[in-house]
Amino acid sequence: MTAVACPITPLDGRQIFALAAAGYLQRTPRQLPSKYLYDELGSALFEAICRLPWYRVTRAESALLAAHARDILAPLDRPLSIAELGCGSGDKLATLLEHAAEGIETVRLIDISRSALEMAVRRLEPLRVPRIVSHHGSYEDGLARLPHGRRDGALLVLFLGSNIGNFDPPAAAELLAQIRLSLRAGDALLLGTDLEKSERDLLLAYDDPLQVTAAFNRNLLRRVNDELGGTFDLASFHHRAVWNRLRHRVEMHLVSARRQTVRIAAANLEVSFAAGESIWTESSYKYDPARVVVDGTRAGFGFSQQWVDEQAGFALTRFTV
Repeated sequence: MTAVACPITPLDGRQIFALAAAGYLQRTPRQLPSKYLYDELGSALFEAICRLPWYRVTRAESALLAAHARDILAPLDRPLSIAELGCGSGDKLATLLEHAAEGIETVRLIDISRSALEMAVRRLEPLRVPRIVSHHGSYEDGLARLPHGRRDGALLVLFLGSNIGNFDPPAAAELLAQIRLSLRAGDALLLGTDLEKSERDLLLAYDDPLQVTAAFNRNLLRRVNDELGGTFDLASFHHRAVWNRLRHRVEMHLVSARRQTVRIAAANLEVSFAAGESIWTESSYKYDPARVVVDGTRAGFGFSQQWVDEQAGFALTRFTV
């Protein structure tokens, strides 16, 4: 087994982070892009969230992967390559491989967090995959690095954890279309999507009683302070999760507890907040199984099969090219 790191100029470099902060914090409502939640500490906090009893996404998806691994991989030609967008700790990919690893030639790990990539490589190394390649960068960067020339066997792209839900519908459609253009006949996409459920269950998942998600959210302001010379007072911003029923999404906000002014040196920016004014940090769109199929086919995929955990409200959908 060989592990190869393919460096990509990271999109979350200090200068680009500063430009993003300057642009998004001057919008109405004020925003910060959710991808910046995932620095080393943010990635660790998210791994903790995935283990909370109120956040069922990871357990439901892992159970579906374990139960249907052979069915998921069986139609794909060998030798098979697997690329995961947003691999995180690598646990879900490991679950898939532990139940159906025959004929896997190469695994490509794509994540914006270096610490997540390092965890994923360590998690997969004992499984003796012949070749592990890690790409540090955005989904788009990773897709651009996929092998587009002649190759034997199929390529399966994994987009799990309902990460597609962090994109608004137009951006999600654009990303699905980009994934489709990165694949060729015989390849496939496995898409994980969180489904709509009761408002109570959704809010518990994003505003847990242990306040781990609140720490994950506020860590974004700590990151702005540390990396961009910000002056955010973390204690004066409170985590808030809201179910936007009309838009089918859970929103995460950081709400200013008082009137205050924040300066961000690297962005040459000064922002004044009114009491109760918020920074919108993340959206998590929720789906129904039929809509997932429609979105995939509109992007140019063929629908293959879908596995649904009705109780937890989660779906895995395989699309083909």
